[in-house]
Amino acid sequence: MANKSYIDTMKNLAEQISKNSTISYDELPKLDLFLSQVIDFLNDKFENETYTKNIVQNYIKGCVISKPQDGKKKGYTREHIAQLLLLSYMRPVLTTDEIKKVFNLAFNDINDRSDDIISWEQAYEVFSNVQKSYFEAMLQDQHLNNSKLRDIVKKFNLDQKDEERILVFLVVMNLVAQASVIKNIAEKIIDEYEE
Repeated sequence: MANKSYIDTMKNLAEQISKNSTISYDELPKLDLFLSQVIDFLNDKFENETYTKNIVQNYIKGCVISKPQDGKKKGYTREHIAQLLLLSYMRPVLTTDEIKKVFNLAFNDINDRSDDIISWEQAYEVFSNVQKSYFEAMLQDQHLNNSKLRDIVKKFNLDQKDEERILVFLVVMNLVAQASVIKNIAEKIIDEYEE
């Protein structure tokens, strides 16, 4: 029974992360922002990362994200926030050059909205909907209460206390394996498409 309670704890953690991670385009700031406000927004959203003006400015100089609106002190729009949020989700998986290549697939010249194939709003909404779907799937038994993993643990003939620890270990390793596969596939797709 201890395994069931810890699986519930893991589900609760996943639910909390889901609620804090998924934000719709409509929830992004509607008014243009100063760079300092953008930094505050990102640092509030991503607790484990620290954004600085230099980091954002380097992404702009590297043409990974678009420049702020010329001549405006509050030159950072909702589009910029969407770009930075997408970039933030991509950073643990892809390099900066790979992120730039992915953005170029949909937006061509990052500073020219007239050559965009889709809008930043469309791109962000698709991403947030897919992310929400993955979180929902994660909360189902297939990921956190995998019966195959339970069967494996049972075969080890462990004490109940150790069964829980090994189940948690296997759940985490299962998630890491999935993340690794997804990362490798994403990188390969980017490389193949470029060729």
